[in-house]
Amino acid sequence: MADTATTASAAAASAANASTDAPPFQLGKPRFQQTSFFGRFRHFLDIIDPRTLFVTERRLREAVQLLEDYKRGTLRPGVTNEQLWSAQKIKQAILHPDTNEKIFMPFRMSGYIPFGTPIVVGLLLPNQTLASTVFWQWLNQSHNACVNYANRNATKPSPASKFIQGYLGAVISAVSIAVGLNVLVQKANKFTPATRLLVQRFVPFPAVASANICNVVLMRYGELEEGIDVLDGDGNLVGSSKIAARHALLETALTRVVLPMPILVLPPIVMSMLEKTALLQARPRLLLPVQSLVCLAAFGLALPLAISLFPQMSEAAGEEQKVNETLCSGITATASGGQASQPW
Repeated sequence: MADTATTASAAAASAANASTDAPPFQLGKPRFQQTSFFGRFRHFLDIIDPRTLFVTERRLREAVQLLEDYKRGTLRPGVTNEQLWSAQKIKQAILHPDTNEKIFMPFRMSGYIPFGTPIVVGLLLPNQTLASTVFWQWLNQSHNACVNYANRNATKPSPASKFIQGYLGAVISAVSIAVGLNVLVQKANKFTPATRLLVQRFVPFPAVASANICNVVLMRYGELEEGIDVLDGDGNLVGSSKIAARHALLETALTRVVLPMPILVLPPIVMSMLEKTALLQARPRLLLPVQSLVCLAAFGLALPLAISLFPQMSEAAGEEQKVNETLCSGITATASGGQASQPW
């Protein structure tokens, strides 16, 4: 009966939207096709849209109620596909799909860029001391861990020890590599002060990239031993596969290495050129605001591009596999109706 009512609602919504550009609404499904890079890119632009941070409690309740009406087949006449897609976007951005509880704003995917940009700026500050290097690397990995946990897949509870293990591994690897590289650069007598400063600006990238790989391996090592779910062409569970697990882990690790590149490599290059301009040389106080804008632009562009590289559902060796292309253990986006992953 519920399926019939939902079908009736879908038919009514489609009829009311015959003249609009919005695709027919599908409850729990992504608005844009995931078979192409562009479709995935548009999908993740929706997920990280920071405008959802300003949605009021009343608007959230209205969005949830609208989706409930659609599900029950009691949708009021005149509701458009665009309104339904907007309601689903709001709900998925704010509420955890498994627990239905509100996600703390700094740990939502829509808040990742605005709340993460200050950390990126801190990572790329020039002339860092040992203490500041340790602090920013620790803060970055702590923020990552909180986003991972807030957006976890709660349908299959994971022991807290797994998250702690991944967190500690990421922090230790990031801090040790960042500090070690800084020490090596300082002892490189062949470098001029200008060259030393430039090289130091690129230290955060290998530190963050190595921490990401370490986090992936520690958090998802069990998948290599147990395998991950394999689905047939109709989406039915047919078993588990270790080959699929290796495939997923490899693509996840690759994405985690690719993502920090434009965020932690592009800003130092741009800033090294901008600092030579007459404007910034005459007004050194503008250096930090300009660097913040450069980091924000790089972050905003790199995030959706990197997490759009691979589809949520992957096929390999003739098997359709449920591949967790999300970038931390157990967090899925469209594959299981959850949130987008914490990217790096």
